[in-house]
Parts: sequence; structure tokens; C-alpha cells
Amino acid sequence: MIVETKRLYFNDPYQWEFSAKIIDRLRHNNFPAIVLDRTCFYPEGGGQPSDKGTINDMEIREVIEHEGRILHILAGEIAGDEVEGKVDGSIRFDHMQQHAGQHVLSQAFYKLYGAETRSFHLGEEVSTVEIAMESAIDLKIEKVEKRANEIVFKNLEIRSYFVEKSKIQTIPLRRPPKKTGTIRVIEVDKFDYTACGGTHPFRTGEIGLIKILRRERIRDNIRCEFLCGWRAFRDYAWKTRDLRILSNQMTVAEKEVVSTFEKFQSEVKDLKKQNRKIREKLVGLEVEETIRKSGGPLIREIFTGKTIDEVRLLALNIIKKGSYVVCFAINDKQRVHLIFARSGDIDIDLRELVPLVSSLVEGKGGGQPSLVQIAGTNSTNLDKAMEKAARFIKEKQSIEVY
Repeated sequence: MIVETKRLYFNDPYQWEFSAKIIDRLRHNNFPAIVLDRTCFYPEGGGQPSDKGTINDMEIREVIEHEGRILHILAGEIAGDEVEGKVDGSIRFDHMQQHAGQHVLSQAFYKLYGAETRSFHLGEEVSTVEIAMESAIDLKIEKVEKRANEIVFKNLEIRSYFVEKSKIQTIPLRRPPKKTGTIRVIEVDKFDYTACGGTHPFRTGEIGLIKILRRERIRDNIRCEFLCGWRAFRDYAWKTRDLRILSNQMTVAEKEVVSTFEKFQSEVKDLKKQNRKIREKLVGLEVEETIRKSGGPLIREIFTGKTIDEVRLLALNIIKKGSYVVCFAINDKQRVHLIFARSGDIDIDLRELVPLVSSLVEGKGGGQPSLVQIAGTNSTNLDKAMEKAARFIKEKQSIEVY
């Protein structure tokens, strides 16, 4: 016969310390677990995580319901049959704020738009609620948020009570209960009635500010990310601080930060266009200069202080100018990069260079017949690698090596 644990949090969610007796010991996933005759610890369920805390100063890893019993899974073994439990009150109260806030928020969605709640998840940083809505424009979200906070500011009483199966129909539940038999109801004074086993404060004022952060489409529904109470306060605090920093750096009022940022974006876009045109001109000049200095169809050079993108762009622009084979390398001491490229009228498969020179620079590479890149870690033999590549190209095409 299974002895049920008395759930002290049902009557007083603010009771965070208690005494109890161990009525069973077992192991769960290789950790010791105990069953108590009474507990203040809420087990994970209904979208709400389990409480945190200690039993006889031993850390609780998690609290779950398993085969009709509440298991307190511990970080280590504890002695004796009499125990003292301590719930982490800050985490418990946070959960109370988020869970009660979800009830109010869900009912606001339902009362304003007939949108039912499909699921709820209370996360460590943010909570989410999935709402059956085809669309959620800013105006709708703002109305829901305003209505929810009106309920908070009214400081309505939040009551919990049990209702027998025969009388469930007399309670205007927002959604049908998932369990059968006697049901625990959480009532936000004549505003919302929900079948729920979670922990909640005694009045809506304790929920604090309810703030919807963002939303997204999921499974033909709308999932809203929200914060309540101290979470909303902390979120507001860092955003206000960062906004103040931005306004100071931009030397504009805080309300003008967004419009100023948009202006900056437009200016940056124009500057990027101008920069691209200047860069194209500079590349063109560098291409002509590199070809002029080469004195032949094979162009070799080792660069320092250039990026691989810059060197690759130079190589590609050179082979567009005529019949050229390019052997470029970048030596930045930490790594070396080799780029081999050829114009379309030269019949050489540059991929054959990879096994020839990779070992010299302790690198790897690959590419296409007309363009190959190799990255290595040893610059000692870079000159030898370049010379070996040039000899290979000469043998293939009888190109004079300069």
C-alpha cells in the first residue's frame, strides 16, 4: 500500500522549512532518494520545475512524482529517520510569481480574444505560454499585457481549494482538468479558475509586473515569452542601464535612440557602398601593378599583413585579365595560406598541387581545378612550397618561371 506524502505547500506556499519522517529509501538514476510522510518541496509538474533546497543540509537534486509517490532525489546519503527540510525561498517565490502570472496572462488572452492556452513552461530565465491564436499583432499583445497588469494592480485574492468530482461542473474552469477525481482549483478572485497543483502567492499584487518580451509562430499557435515580478524588474533594470549608455554615447535623449540608430544604419549602408567602390578601384590598380611586375604568365608573391579574402580577390581578378597562373601565399607567422588560381584557357588541374606542397607547410587543402587553397602551420618551408608549385606549373604548361 502506497502511503501518500502530505503536501504542505498546498495550504501554505510560504512555509519553506519543515520536519518530517522518512518512510522509504530507494535509488533513482544512481542517486539516493527518499520518500517523506510530509513535505514542503514541490515536485516538477504542470510546467513548473521542482523546488530547490536541502534535507538535513544535503542538497536536493530534484523532486519528482514517481509511481504515485514524491521522490526527493539527493546529492548524497543522509542518516536517520527524522529530517529537517529547507526550501530555497527565493526560487520558490520566483516560481510562484511566474506561475500565477501565467494564470492571469492566459485568462487575459482568453477573455479578450477567446484564445486558449495550449502549454506552459516555467524556465530558469524566462517562461513561455503557447496560445491558440492565428495572429498576434502588437496591438493585441499590448491589450493582453495591459489587462493582465490591471489584475495585478487590483491585488485580487488568489485562493486554492479542492473540489469533488461531482461538483466540478459548478466551477467555471478556463480549461477542462487533465486529472479525474477530486481537483485542486486556483481561483484569481472571480477572474480566473484553473485546475492546478502548483504554488502561487496569496494575492495578485505579489505577482508584480507581467511583461511579454517576444512572440513566435509554432504549431499554428503563438508562443509568448514573458517575465513576472523580480524577473521583470531585473530585465527592466539592465535594459534601462544599457539604453542610458547608448543615449549618452549618441548624445541624444533616450526616446531618440532608436531613430538615431536607424539614421546611423542608413549612413553606414551608404558608407559601405562608397567603400566598396573605392575598394574595387584599389583592387583594379593592384591587379594592374601585380601583372606589370610579374613579367610573365606565372605570377608569384608572398604577402604579409593581408587577409585571405583580400588575396583571393586579387588572384581572381588577375585571372580574369588574361592567361595567367597565380601562386600566392600569406605568411602571418602563426599560419600560412596558399592560393593557386588559373584562367579558364589554361589546362591544369591545380588540385594536383595539394599533395605536392601540403606536407611542406604541414597543412591541408582542396578546391576546384581552377582554384585551390591550402592552410598550414609551418612557414619554414614556405619558399620551397612556392618553388615546387612553380616547377609543377612549368612542367605542365612549359611556362617560364620568374
